[in-house]
Amino acid sequence: MTDATETDATQTDATPEDARRRARSNRARLLATLRVQYPDALADRGYRLLHPETGDRYTGDRRHLVATCRSIANFALGALADGPDWCLPAAEHGLTFLREGHRSDGDGGYDLVVSADGAPVDRTRSAYGHAFVLLAYARATHAGVDGARERLAATHALVEERFRDDAGLLRSDCDEEWTELEPYRGQNANMHACEAYLAAYEATDEAAYLDRARHLAAAIAVDLAAETDGLLWEHYTPEWEHDFDYNADEPRHQFRPPGYQPGHHVEWAKLLALLDRYDEGEEPTESGDGAGRDWYERGLELFDAAVDYGWAENGFVYTHAADGAPLVEDRYGWALAEAIGAAAALAERAAARGDADAAARLRRWHRRFLVRTDLFRGPAGVWYEKRLPSDAEGDLVAPEPPGVEPDYHPAGAFFESWRSARRNA
Repeated sequence: MTDATETDATQTDATPEDARRRARSNRARLLATLRVQYPDALADRGYRLLHPETGDRYTGDRRHLVATCRSIANFALGALADGPDWCLPAAEHGLTFLREGHRSDGDGGYDLVVSADGAPVDRTRSAYGHAFVLLAYARATHAGVDGARERLAATHALVEERFRDDAGLLRSDCDEEWTELEPYRGQNANMHACEAYLAAYEATDEAAYLDRARHLAAAIAVDLAAETDGLLWEHYTPEWEHDFDYNADEPRHQFRPPGYQPGHHVEWAKLLALLDRYDEGEEPTESGDGAGRDWYERGLELFDAAVDYGWAENGFVYTHAADGAPLVEDRYGWALAEAIGAAAALAERAAARGDADAAARLRRWHRRFLVRTDLFRGPAGVWYEKRLPSDAEGDLVAPEPPGVEPDYHPAGAFFESWRSARRNA
């Protein structure tokens, strides 16, 4: 495993008191992230994104499905961490708009973009978006919101009926008639579906959700990656063949760039650490559903690949080629946040397995990543979408923000850091 050299590298953070200290500090980071959002992000209906420099709401009345669901998940995490009393009502506020604004009564699907009054603007049935609907209801269920468990089950049934393909993975985006918009499969929507199913399992203890998470992880992060020397490719044909030409002429595509993304490698590393947590004691097997895989070792491989190919001291490069050569060197804040969560979760698993050296090394990486968060936090406390490479000039604030990021990645990173540390206390 790649090491992290820091001035405090001799510290091991191995005692229960060290773990309790880490837990307290990361819970504080989570709640501080939410306090920036509350109450300013709450609109009359749904939520609004905040400007990282001024703290003002972005103008316009559009509501994006992913942003709605991410905000719900954020405030539910605050409730799970025994945060302020407003966390649960803030999550419920978003759930009301998710049902009344985004959800279509006709087919039960969720419109990707709606106006503030719930009128459809973009009726795309997004696989990525519906993965976040699953996540929102899962987190709300775990936080104890009335009726959320039934909504979670209904959304799972919808995803199974409308998005699951013959490989047991999620197909791509559809129009309002559920016809696919293009012949495409993507790992990103499947990764977030895995995240959502893990959250659903945590909330309900229902094995069916864990089985779905296992299957998605085994297919994307293990089996398909074996064909690209262990690295995770993003884009596939409908038959799940690697599509290396997809968007090859658009290296800065906002959501589907070509190349390998270190940020997604650490994101999967975190999810595999969670699977290792929930599969603890299972014998390794090569079964098709992924049960009993050595998730921990594979998670370490993905973490190492991300830092070896992507870490640049002021963040991770956005994309790189198979040999590690950078393609787009912009540093996205979400990638750093996911590395924080991955380091925490893998360190917890290393400690659970008695691998003290790996646990100490991962904690050093965790501290190293935390130091760099100051580069991405704007004056208002909201994270910038990205920073440009150190030798480039430009405005840190995106002129047209993607409209989906209410600091969900940092909130999730600090939540995972909190609960992983608690398990070592």
